[in-house]
Amino acid sequence: MALKTRALATVTGLSTLSAALAFAVPAASAETVPALPPPTGSRQVGMTSLYLKDTSRPDTWVPSVNARELMVSLWYPAKAHDGQRAPYMTSNESQALLKGSGITGVPGDVLSKTRTHAFRDALPVGRVRGMPLVVLSPGLAWQRSSLTSLAEDLASRGYVVAGIDHTYETHATTFPDGRVTTCVACTVPAEERAERAIRGRAADVSFVLDQLLGRHSKWKGSVLIDPSRIAMVGMSLGGGSVPETMLRDTRVRAGLNLDGPHRVAIPERGLQRPYMILGQARPDATWDRDWPHVTGWKRWLAVHGAIHSSFTDYDTLTQQIGVDQGSRLPGNRSVEITRAYVRAFMDLHLRHRPQPLLDKPSARHPEVTFEGRAPHP
Repeated sequence: MALKTRALATVTGLSTLSAALAFAVPAASAETVPALPPPTGSRQVGMTSLYLKDTSRPDTWVPSVNARELMVSLWYPAKAHDGQRAPYMTSNESQALLKGSGITGVPGDVLSKTRTHAFRDALPVGRVRGMPLVVLSPGLAWQRSSLTSLAEDLASRGYVVAGIDHTYETHATTFPDGRVTTCVACTVPAEERAERAIRGRAADVSFVLDQLLGRHSKWKGSVLIDPSRIAMVGMSLGGGSVPETMLRDTRVRAGLNLDGPHRVAIPERGLQRPYMILGQARPDATWDRDWPHVTGWKRWLAVHGAIHSSFTDYDTLTQQIGVDQGSRLPGNRSVEITRAYVRAFMDLHLRHRPQPLLDKPSARHPEVTFEGRAPHP
């Protein structure tokens, strides 16, 4: 019988992995091969990785490193392909994540075996400037791969998706030359970390956009991206970084926060572009404080039964390997809900397609309630 754990917890409003509890899981889970739910769209999905280096600024967390290095995953519609599936994460990254979570009793590399649905380095296809771009920013200590199920689903429906590992803010990030960086930010006191991290992430996103959209793009499929249709989705610390990024970079036309407190306040001048919070059904003083300053289209939706990791792949994956975190969303339900509401938000604001799901509660998603004041028309 699986033991209940707080292995994936929230500390001071920022996503982190608690090593407080080590626990056993059923022996059968040692042979389990986790799998992400299939994408819901009709397009086949490709995935490739980019190494990017910003020589204009030192690293956010290690100032002696005189350039900011980033690893980025791109998911996109691809030509029919029967080649190698894209890896979920490396063995070293899996071991670091599980160790940081206090999870024992499963093979350390179990998450690296997770079955994905994207094909590695498949040929991108689509119309020139025909696809919106969604940038993903994960929670503190969590890799960009934590949002793979969301990325694959959006790509299967005609989006290009860029997931960023914010270097020294993950348990492990692997670079092409074999270097593995760890979470320096996790060692910084929370009160000192938040603003520094959020402003650093805003700079990371802008740099990634420069590299994808510039004349000498680092990705051969960049001609598919419509630079006028860009949005950002962040989870936890990444979610709290969305408003700051939107205020600093007007290319980001819409933003969605997955369960991330606002550790940097939205200024009184307000955030006028579309913004949505999708989070746990719990009070958050920072959301209450900033809600009046979101002056454009906005929604605040609560998912009852969700835990912090329900807005990533980790809720469904830990259930598959026999780890009970306390989620009341069984199986793939957390992924289904997150995908449905993120997709509706993107289709509304980047494709201008009406989305009744965002106008009122849905019988198909009874776990989701509308919070905050009445929705902005």
